[in-house]
Amino acid sequence: MIGQYTYLNTAATGILSETVFDYRQDQNLDMLTQASIFRDKKSNLYAEVREALAQFYKAEANKVALMPSFSFGFNAFLEGSPATAKVLLLEGDYPSINLPVEARDFEVCYAEIDENLEMNVSAAVKEHQPDVFVFSMVQYVSGIKIDLDFLKQLKKENPNLLIVGDGTQFCGTEVFNFQESGLDVLGTSAYKWLNAGFGNAFFLFKEEVAERVYPKAVGFGSNIGKYKQEENTLIGKFEPGHLDTSNIGSIKAALQLQEKIGVEEIEKQVKNLKTLAKAEFEKLHLLEEKVAKRKEHSSLFNIKGTTELFNFLNNRGVVCSQRGDGIRVSFHYYNTQQDLEELLDLIKNFGG
Repeated sequence: MIGQYTYLNTAATGILSETVFDYRQDQNLDMLTQASIFRDKKSNLYAEVREALAQFYKAEANKVALMPSFSFGFNAFLEGSPATAKVLLLEGDYPSINLPVEARDFEVCYAEIDENLEMNVSAAVKEHQPDVFVFSMVQYVSGIKIDLDFLKQLKKENPNLLIVGDGTQFCGTEVFNFQESGLDVLGTSAYKWLNAGFGNAFFLFKEEVAERVYPKAVGFGSNIGKYKQEENTLIGKFEPGHLDTSNIGSIKAALQLQEKIGVEEIEKQVKNLKTLAKAEFEKLHLLEEKVAKRKEHSSLFNIKGTTELFNFLNNRGVVCSQRGDGIRVSFHYYNTQQDLEELLDLIKNFGG
């Protein structure tokens, strides 16, 4: 894939590694030839994936829930939250966050996404006193990334505030310690920066969440397997039915690949590329002011550009997306400085 294109679209879909592809192919072949015998052999798989995630993100395995997508888990979380809860959102955040909250009867308040994001959130918390703060750790349009140290301080100052982060545009880009973070809940679809393919996601919870959230979903899968033997476990309420072993197992395969490469090395490469990209984009005046003014940013950028420029890039093998009023490009560890230079050369030579 990356040999055929200049692939700058991980923020939309991460590429599928040979490691995960081979894993899925083997699983499907075993399912084809063994059917129920194959499923019986996989009885410990979900526990293994929980344990891999717990080790990778410094969480507790008995508080790791597995599901097909972030939206499945998040809607279950909202269904289990008190109807009287006041929820703080970010204006213009990812639709899979804001729409499910707004569709319910929660009292909703908002903070603005700009160069003063953290100040805006802090002011909104003081003014509205929300019960829950839900947000994307990295904004899908602008790439603005919330300050993780700020979240720690926010939790310290507001211990009763339930802080819920969507890590879909974050997980897979750097080292992260969930237990030491300011987050109470981290939910992530794994098909983007973790490169685990479609059909899998996970939620990490801290201890106090089980005392405040009571999902109503229940089924055959709720009490089956290691970490779910007791009735009414929190993660059991997020897993009422069957899960696809190939999809869920891909999370473990993807984590093993990141560990083999080295998460620190991945973080180093991503940081290097995003620093270079931000500097070059600023020189060409391609960034919104609210992004240019931020000291820290993700490796996801929305650059100024028309549909004509977008088509020009696509026709020359640069894979990217149109989001908001511009063109979104994103850099992962498998990208190179040459990818950035090719993009810049095309932008400079565009005559539209």
